[in-house]
Amino acid sequence: MQYRRLGNSGLKVSEISLGSWLTYGGSVDASKAEAVVDRAYELGINFFDTANVYHQGAAESIVGKALSKYRRESYVLATKAFFPMGEGPNDRGLSRKHIIEQCEASLKRMGVDYIDLYQCHRFDPETPLEETLRALDDLVTQGKVLYIGVSLWSAVQLLDAVHLAKELNLDRIISNQPQYSMLLRSIEQDVIPVSEREGIGQVVFSPLAQGVLTGKYKPGAPAPEGSRATDPKSNMFINRFMQEEQLRKVEKLKPIAERNGVSPAQLALAWILRLDNISSCIIGASRPEQVEENAKASGVKLSSEDLQEIEQILE
Repeated sequence: MQYRRLGNSGLKVSEISLGSWLTYGGSVDASKAEAVVDRAYELGINFFDTANVYHQGAAESIVGKALSKYRRESYVLATKAFFPMGEGPNDRGLSRKHIIEQCEASLKRMGVDYIDLYQCHRFDPETPLEETLRALDDLVTQGKVLYIGVSLWSAVQLLDAVHLAKELNLDRIISNQPQYSMLLRSIEQDVIPVSEREGIGQVVFSPLAQGVLTGKYKPGAPAPEGSRATDPKSNMFINRFMQEEQLRKVEKLKPIAERNGVSPAQLALAWILRLDNISSCIIGASRPEQVEENAKASGVKLSSEDLQEIEQILE
């Protein structure tokens, strides 16, 4: 496993990281989730991402318990806050009240004294940005949070936060967590250029387009039984990638993977890691073997000819 700096910070994270969205606390029971976390740790994955809203805290509890057997300083634990955690008007958003309360709740659920990376799960237009940044800065000052990041913020929102933090001498954002894959490349236009300039690293989710880039789905054929595309709870996220045109692109990518001695999934991850601004790819896994395959993408270098051919296919 190879490691990269998270933005311009001194924190180093594994190129492949493990997430818990749609899995732990839901479709994957605790014992299986722990086996996946253990295998990831054995393979050198040191970055584990979760969120308070994932199954209303259950994912945080499972990830925290699974990691409790390891030295706290040996892994990077990331979680998030923004989405509703209750029915009250202050049980959501990025107000000082919600951020402070949810940080405390996450610490208790995960059984740790501090969170390595605390992220704003979305942008909150109803809370002054200064209030959010000051609350996060206070958590850093208290030692409950080491670094702060965001998820799915636009380039303008990132710039506003960077400039305000500089003006007020507050702790700075070091990461953004967007969706990015061969089939969804919108951050290339402005989020990545702004982030490169401001020292913000990307930790991307759904790098395999909800599993479509593994090649398991064939053009003109029904989705395999038991796959994510047949699960009513998750197919709302995968449907956008299931168009025939996109499935044909995935088929055309397979010879490039074979030529490089990698799987289609490893090719997709290596392609993302071609960009220096990408700090890590967050994968989801319900079985240890899935982690093993994806972890092998770390360190894979694609030639300029490969990248050019991939670009032609994706266009």
